Amino acid sequence: MIDQATIDRIRDAANIVDVVSDFVTLRRRGVNFVGLCPFHADKSPSFYVSPSKNICKCFACGGGGAPVNFIMQHEQLDFFDALRYLAKKYNIEVREKELTDQEKAIRSDRESMFIVNNWAQNYFSTQLWEHREGASVGLRYFRERGFRDDMIRKFQLGYSLDEWDALYKQATRSGYKKEFLEKTGLVIAYENGNVNDRFRGRVMFPVHSLSGKVVAFGGRILKKDEKTAKYINSPESEVYHKSNELYGIFFAKSQIVKTDRCYLVEGYTDVISMHQAGIENVVASSGTALTLPQIRLIHRFTENITVLYDGDAAGIKAALRGIDLLLEEGMNVKVVLLPDGEDPDSYARGHNATQFADFIRQNETDFVRFKTKLLLSDAAGDPIKRAALINDVIRTIALIPDSILRALYIRECSSMMEIGEKDLLAKVNQILLSREEKRPASSHPSPETGATQPAGVEQNQPSSLPPAAMPANGTSTARSPFEAEELALLRYVVRYGERVLYSYTDEQTNEEIRIYVAQYIRSELEQDDMTFLNPLYKTMLDEAAMHCGEENFVASKYFLYHMEALVGKTATDLISEKYQLSKYHAKFREIKLEEDLLLQLVPRDLLGFKDACIRQKINDIAHRIKELQQTGDMEQVIPLMQEQDELNVIKKNLNKMIGERIILKM
Repeated sequence: MIDQATIDRIRDAANIVDVVSDFVTLRRRGVNFVGLCPFHADKSPSFYVSPSKNICKCFACGGGGAPVNFIMQHEQLDFFDALRYLAKKYNIEVREKELTDQEKAIRSDRESMFIVNNWAQNYFSTQLWEHREGASVGLRYFRERGFRDDMIRKFQLGYSLDEWDALYKQATRSGYKKEFLEKTGLVIAYENGNVNDRFRGRVMFPVHSLSGKVVAFGGRILKKDEKTAKYINSPESEVYHKSNELYGIFFAKSQIVKTDRCYLVEGYTDVISMHQAGIENVVASSGTALTLPQIRLIHRFTENITVLYDGDAAGIKAALRGIDLLLEEGMNVKVVLLPDGEDPDSYARGHNATQFADFIRQNETDFVRFKTKLLLSDAAGDPIKRAALINDVIRTIALIPDSILRALYIRECSSMMEIGEKDLLAKVNQILLSREEKRPASSHPSPETGATQPAGVEQNQPSSLPPAAMPANGTSTARSPFEAEELALLRYVVRYGERVLYSYTDEQTNEEIRIYVAQYIRSELEQDDMTFLNPLYKTMLDEAAMHCGEENFVASKYFLYHMEALVGKTATDLISEKYQLSKYHAKFREIKLEEDLLLQLVPRDLLGFKDACIRQKINDIAHRIKELQQTGDMEQVIPLMQEQDELNVIKKNLNKMIGERIILKM
């Protein structure tokens, strides 16, 4: 387990803008930054990043937090693994204390699989460079393909020996369990007890996640064998879902952001050759049709995508369906058809970055125009086929969420297809109306993006549900009937818990006594035998009150970097502010900051909480009295009525105090 001093160094070093920018394209908006949320299908920026508070938050789905919370949620890591990720990013040495047996047992299968994959990548690379077979077969193949050694090392390419169980034997000798070797797909275990290496005799292409972890492998056989697949890939596992991954995304993400464009190709070698030619904003779908998770992964970094085709007509038509999904997700899609006999790999090897970029710029066309020309050329002279293909193009246009862009494409396609613009528009509207009728009644499209929103919920607005009521796993925690009042007080605890609310001098010891915000709230509640009913809020209040007065304790940092994810999320919700006061108002109006008014605000909201509790108790007693009167049990009614009168007096006094200006007497 990581020691506290290391956690503090990581917390102080991690910059939220820097961390989030590795995964999300951010644009400045006032004092904050905004971008598309990486945690849900966001089509207009809902994700706000605050440099001053060092937090991020999506005001649509609620995701975000401090840098460590963001990494936990984005990379599906636990608290300590997220800290290790940040430590590596900022070159901070991680010092750990010895784990207990119980803590060691908590280590998940997922972590073990990542460890095994990382070992396997190093093993394959070692065989490529240091083993005689690896160098003479694997390394020779890569060099004959034109790959420079720096590219081979950059993409961590390797070689799997042409032996039945070379990897398995070495892995078990190194202490790795057969269970995880099998789960990651590195070996295949048979019922008779035999174990074989899956990738034997193949050059190896590691597949990296967005954060750079090895999640899978692709292996290409070098022998000519019609009975053996040319490429095989790791099977689906807890760490690898093929439909979610894009080959090369880890190496491309920063250049995609910088160029505001992503090139999409088909295979591993296409990506590597384009990198070698100096074009690094490129990813591959690895031979599969594009999926929504892959598209949304690209959309985090840019709205502009250029698809490179090698001129194979059958392959192009098969890929058109995936590109329709790109349009539906609101992306700007361009298409480039490479010269006959060329693919991105071969063309990149024969041209430098400037030549390749010039060719793309001169030959790229928007996807709708490309598809229209392609399909109409196939239907020449056949009216029935032509009508079917025109309907196909119209369905593509109907997928575009932006109404203005749809109208422009309708006008252009009307000319290309020699069909009246009104007829095309009517057909598109018919498709849109049919789609709307099929949509569930509980939702409606957002007027800006066409994205489905729950009925009655305004886009980009935070949910009215209190943040602690909905943890990350979707299950609800115990809710308090005084949720709003407890949240109001907890907000002071998280934001200002360590602040001195007031101080006085002890007459006997002549010592200055400081009363901190969190301690004041808890002691005021305890005096009236009260506390928060929401167990999460109570725990946070107790922890803040306990640490108040300690050197370097800052409540907001403490909770944002809490190892319990729900605590960090709640703290983020209470700290976040989507809107900032404009410079105009700050210049011409005297602005009173909340932190300067704590002496008035905290006691006021404490009285509000107590008033809510009294009102609830009065209502409960009234309900109980009514029940007893119906049964005729008047002996129990009288003491209840007396208690009710006493509570009404307290309520009256509380209301009077709430209505007045509150000043604490020292």
